[in-house]
Amino acid sequence: MQLKGKVALITGAGSGIGKASALLMAAEGAQVGLLGRKEDELQQVGREIGSAGGDCMVLVADVSQPLELQKAVQQLTDRWGRLDIVFANAGINGLWAPIEDLPLEEWEQTLRVNLTGTFLTVKYALPYLKVQGGSVIITSSVNGTRIFSNTGATAYSCSKAAQVAFAKMMALELARYRIRVNVICPGAIETNIDDSTRTRGVEEAREPVEFPEGSIPLTDGEPGAAEDVARLALFLASGHAKHISGTEVWIDGAQSLLQG
Repeated sequence: MQLKGKVALITGAGSGIGKASALLMAAEGAQVGLLGRKEDELQQVGREIGSAGGDCMVLVADVSQPLELQKAVQQLTDRWGRLDIVFANAGINGLWAPIEDLPLEEWEQTLRVNLTGTFLTVKYALPYLKVQGGSVIITSSVNGTRIFSNTGATAYSCSKAAQVAFAKMMALELARYRIRVNVICPGAIETNIDDSTRTRGVEEAREPVEFPEGSIPLTDGEPGAAEDVARLALFLASGHAKHISGTEVWIDGAQSLLQG
């Protein structure tokens, strides 16, 4: 198996891309730390991994809270003694609204979870990754990297663009420790993150443009699956990607080329 003997930390592991990646990495031999805010979701993922013969542990923490995250990383390394793979996947859509209707606290909350959460995840994992090298994978988005037409998604898009810059900075800074840092930029994927999206006044502010039919050309408009992204994360975590670092990979069925 590709990841046998490796230890992985996956944030946002209770659902969607995080869950799919946890199941796949565990199936490929990794011991997986399932980190998230909802213990019931994490326990369910843990049961699925366990029933398939995998090894995992549940870590309840909010990535935007330094002490919670630091404690979770410590719990993982106390149990398994190492850390090889970090998938900084946790994120929120937050409030999408024209800038004059976007409260400061909403802006700050989106950046705190998406950007500061990524920073903290890497920061506290780094001492353990340095021991033997490893792979850091960050979930960004097509928004803020190729697509800028989603009116009102300013805070979200800025956080996602900044994650790419963060990854490139880290790829150079950490290369001497044999730590690779890459970014996944999903388009429309069947997850529940859209359920948390709140909108305010975006229809009135949106530019009146019409995109061609079939917003996802490769699949005739059908969104991708979380498992599609999980397979990409597995590749970036594995030795097959040993010479890839500082790179963003769009996984969107060519959607962003059409709608950018």
